[in-house]
Amino acid sequence: MAENYKLSRDDAALLVIDIQERLIPAMHNPKQLLKQASVLLIAASTFGLPVVATEQYPKGLGGTIEPIVSLLRAEGISGGEIFEKMHFTAAVPAVNAYLRQTGRRQIIITGAETHVCVFQTVRDLLGQGYEVFVPYDAVDSRTEENRDAAFALFREMGAVVTSTETIIFDLLEKAGTPEFKALSPLIK
Repeated sequence: MAENYKLSRDDAALLVIDIQERLIPAMHNPKQLLKQASVLLIAASTFGLPVVATEQYPKGLGGTIEPIVSLLRAEGISGGEIFEKMHFTAAVPAVNAYLRQTGRRQIIITGAETHVCVFQTVRDLLGQGYEVFVPYDAVDSRTEENRDAAFALFREMGAVVTSTETIIFDLLEKAGTPEFKALSPLIK
């Protein structure tokens, strides 16, 4: 459970869950998901946050979709590894090991589907003692009903349901910095 709902650049990491070629077109609002996930990846690069991604059964669902895969490979991204998985949770051994290695305790999540893979990941990371932040505009499901049901469960479990913009400004802390100048055009 989040202690004080405050993100720290020194303690946060970004987890990108299953933003894949054959999955994303079926989402309720795929354009918003891709836009906000991209903004979070650019912010992670700007702040030096570690980033890790997963792909659910890529043989069937395809690989990570553009522009996400390019952003994961971009200069300035710390990590950017993509781990394949068959379990719905992204808290699989390889991802858990990566997160432990970073020493970060706050995990920001973007991806799909909110009520399946994101839900199980949030539950499992909370169970491991992480603080979990889920921007409602950077996760998606095939239906609004399933997505909204997941948000209610996230809150009950102790995750912070927030927005991409709130996350960016929390990490920025103040205006007038080079980071502010770099990121503010992305959230207009």
